[in-house]
Amino acid sequence: MLITMAQTIHFVRHGEVHNPEKILYGLQPGWRLSDRGNEMAAVIGEWSAKLDLGAIHSSQLQRAQETVAPIIAKHKLSLTTDKNLIEASNIFEGKKFELGSGVLRHPSSWRYLYNPWKPSWGEPYEQLISRMLKGLFAARDAAGGKDAICVSHQLPIWILRSAVEGRRLLHDPRKRECSLASVTSFELDNAGMISSVSYSEPAKHLLPKK
Repeated sequence: MLITMAQTIHFVRHGEVHNPEKILYGLQPGWRLSDRGNEMAAVIGEWSAKLDLGAIHSSQLQRAQETVAPIIAKHKLSLTTDKNLIEASNIFEGKKFELGSGVLRHPSSWRYLYNPWKPSWGEPYEQLISRMLKGLFAARDAAGGKDAICVSHQLPIWILRSAVEGRRLLHDPRKRECSLASVTSFELDNAGMISSVSYSEPAKHLLPKK
């Protein structure tokens, strides 16, 4: 039975990944956190200690599982791995992806970039929003009236937030407010529905300088 009382579902983006070659890793397995990423995860673990959690869910990808480990260590809860929280698919994954030096330089790639609203190079946003909402409400239901944490990835979290806040779903990575190890919190009302969204950066002091 669903307990209808105010809750907050915190979506945590994973920490920094060890990726010196600037590869778009996407759904590829085996991408681990960097040393700084592990520091970020530890900060998130400490940040979570003040929360009264009823559920902890995570994407199955290694970088998310490593980020959630310090959170699990702070709470007497088991981890639920939820495929709804996984990264979005992307036709460019496995390739170097830097403005001016990566795959975008090649005209053969441009045919995949014609529709930034869909997007034309990966998982449709409507599908992404649908599964992320499933992930959010699964965590809500599992938490039994308490708060919950979901560890996921930048694009899925940002698109979910954008949909909830009524923002245009135009792809522009420069405008995403979802830094490494950030927390996007969805506040739910007494009926268990999303009422507002807030954002914080507990590990801001560890973010790479731009």
